[in-house]
Amino acid sequence: MSEPVRIGLVAEGITDFVVVNAAIEAMLKGRPFVLKLLQPEASVAFFGTGDAGQHGGGWKGVWSWCSQARQRSGNLATDISLELYDLFVIHLDADVADEEPEATSPIKGLPCSRPCPLAVATTNELRRVLLQWTGDSRLPPKTVVCIPSKSTEAWVIEALFPYDKVWKKHGECLPDPSSRLGQQPLLKRLQKSKADFEKHGPQIQMSWPLVVARLGEAARFQSDFAAALAACSE
Repeated sequence: MSEPVRIGLVAEGITDFVVVNAAIEAMLKGRPFVLKLLQPEASVAFFGTGDAGQHGGGWKGVWSWCSQARQRSGNLATDISLELYDLFVIHLDADVADEEPEATSPIKGLPCSRPCPLAVATTNELRRVLLQWTGDSRLPPKTVVCIPSKSTEAWVIEALFPYDKVWKKHGECLPDPSSRLGQQPLLKRLQKSKADFEKHGPQIQMSWPLVVARLGEAARFQSDFAAALAACSE
């Protein structure tokens, strides 16, 4: 049996970890892997203690983690973080592009949203901003960016409730996909929680090919992941 693929993940939160893990399970098709949550700090994210670690949670936690890597090494490409993993995934929800930091904030590049459709217009801009945060002119080797539009819950809705009428009408342009989790028939409703998402992890994994077929950013994540995996295996 081959050695497990070592994957580091910087994400907004624990529910994003659960969804990305299910997607990777589907993409690796039984190949063993270890997914390490680096941000938010795993002990905080899994057990809900403290304030989500030194960087905090959410998209600002991702910004803080990237900024620290840049300060430590100049950019992410030369940071020791990448040396510990075969693959490295950075997650942001596309709705971050609508955020407007205060004028005194050190966070630069936002807002950067573009009209939707097409979702890729905004995700391309957010990728550019993310590279500003890491200090890289282009994406480092073996690094994959994961930007669901408008949030990771879009992939959950497509996997579990693809015939939801509101979702079918708006798709990747639906401003708040998470709002549909609680609008399903009573026995199928979800909360945005680690427990609920883990419960449905196997179904998300099983439905991943359909998610990829229907959602451009899921397809992009799978394509980029496959390319990075092939490069690290050379």
